[in-house]
Amino acid sequence: MQGSKAELRWWSYLITAVVIFGIWHLVAVILDSIALPTPVTVFFAFIAGLKGDLISHLLISTLRIVYGIALAFSLAVPIGLASHETRVDKFVAPFIYLLYPIPHIVLLPVIILLFGIGDLSKIILIAMIVFFQILVTTRDASRNISENYIYPMLSLGASRREIYKHVILPACIPKILTAMRISVGTAIAVLFFVESFATYRGLGYLIMDAWSRANYPDLYAAMVTMALLGFGIYVLLDQVEKRVCRWVYV
Repeated sequence: MQGSKAELRWWSYLITAVVIFGIWHLVAVILDSIALPTPVTVFFAFIAGLKGDLISHLLISTLRIVYGIALAFSLAVPIGLASHETRVDKFVAPFIYLLYPIPHIVLLPVIILLFGIGDLSKIILIAMIVFFQILVTTRDASRNISENYIYPMLSLGASRREIYKHVILPACIPKILTAMRISVGTAIAVLFFVESFATYRGLGYLIMDAWSRANYPDLYAAMVTMALLGFGIYVLLDQVEKRVCRWVYV
């Protein structure tokens, strides 16, 4: 039964992709503009890019976004889980309310000045923006856990560590992974921004370089590659959730 559901799901993805590219082709034919090539033209540009340096740029972008999300995850999740404790949340909440509304993307010049124009500054900015998305969701999830789930554990002599391991963490994992999936779109947008200047590597650089040369097939090929990168990470997180949170799909 699960195999048939998975097969049906992939068929739905394929049908959706066909519809999207069909609409793209129709609009390109109607507009007949050099700025909007047909999907077939972009496909051949994509194949040519695979034979060139597109793969290397994709790998660089993938490493940047994976490192950024991993760094944000490793910091945000422990803090968010610890916020279940009222005494911890008293310190965490003010930082969230004061720092989260700030548009962190504007800090890029400062981060570049502090950490240089290499990969580190790009990873830090991605992590900084994604950090708050994961933290807010994790904190809310941990704060909303009913004490009725915790009192029985305490009555049985469970330690605070065991409560986090067997109650708080399992209850928060689905929402944490949901926050991770949501953060993928944000991370991809930030990735494009940080790679659009002061660098000669990455998909963002390829997009801006193709745009400056008015090479629109290469422009769209790089854009499609960046979209596939985000899609791949999203699907990976979806599969992780199915394995880690099996009780959700029972």
